[in-house]
Amino acid sequence: MSYRTEILSKGCYRARFADQSEDLPATLALRTLCFGTAQTDLDSFDSACSHVLVEDIRSGELLCSFRVLELSDGRQIGRSYSAQYYGLAGLGGFSKPMIEMGRFCIHPKWSDPDILRLAWGALTRIVDDCGTQMLFGCSSFAGTDVEPYLDAFAFLKHRYQAPECWQPQPKAPNVVRFGEMLQGKPDVRRAMLDMPPLLRSYLLMGGWVSDHAVVDAEMNTLHVFTGLEIGAIPIGRQRLLRALAG
Repeated sequence: MSYRTEILSKGCYRARFADQSEDLPATLALRTLCFGTAQTDLDSFDSACSHVLVEDIRSGELLCSFRVLELSDGRQIGRSYSAQYYGLAGLGGFSKPMIEMGRFCIHPKWSDPDILRLAWGALTRIVDDCGTQMLFGCSSFAGTDVEPYLDAFAFLKHRYQAPECWQPQPKAPNVVRFGEMLQGKPDVRRAMLDMPPLLRSYLLMGGWVSDHAVVDAEMNTLHVFTGLEIGAIPIGRQRLLRALAG
């Protein structure tokens, strides 16, 4: 991707593209800290992606990072990180540009909601620059124990299932088929509290998820495939995103 280095800045925070040689070590260190992996969180997709950093302008401290992989359309879906874990043949028919966003993390000592807002503003600019019509990726729940997230998964089952034409199919060897196993109504308040912040944001904008979660022992997470069609974002939310993007 050929973008300006700085994407946008607001207040004391700045979002910019990383320089692969200079910034990648700090990005990997933040990811390793946030995901708690035993070894440095580096994989073969890092060299193919553009990395976005959110920093404190005053100190230069790295607060948040994520990576984006641009695809011309669904025919390239097999290049994505998510394709390792999900059968994505349905999305192979998507005819417009797509972006996979992954490895989203915020430094655990920072809780300012403006960091997440700036990250979404930066992503909005990227989406507009690329003409992207679908965002997708893996939304991660910490740990591999399903029990704490039963309400969250039940809520996803009842309210946020993917359209049948896009529904990802099980591919990973260890999955939780919550679309089949969970019955009854969830505690909505508890469900939303247990959702990862990034997933909550997707859902508020009209996002949807797979009917199963992948148990990823290496990353110590449960993750669900998450998709968001840009054209389906409610007008009010689109205005908010454009305001965040400046």
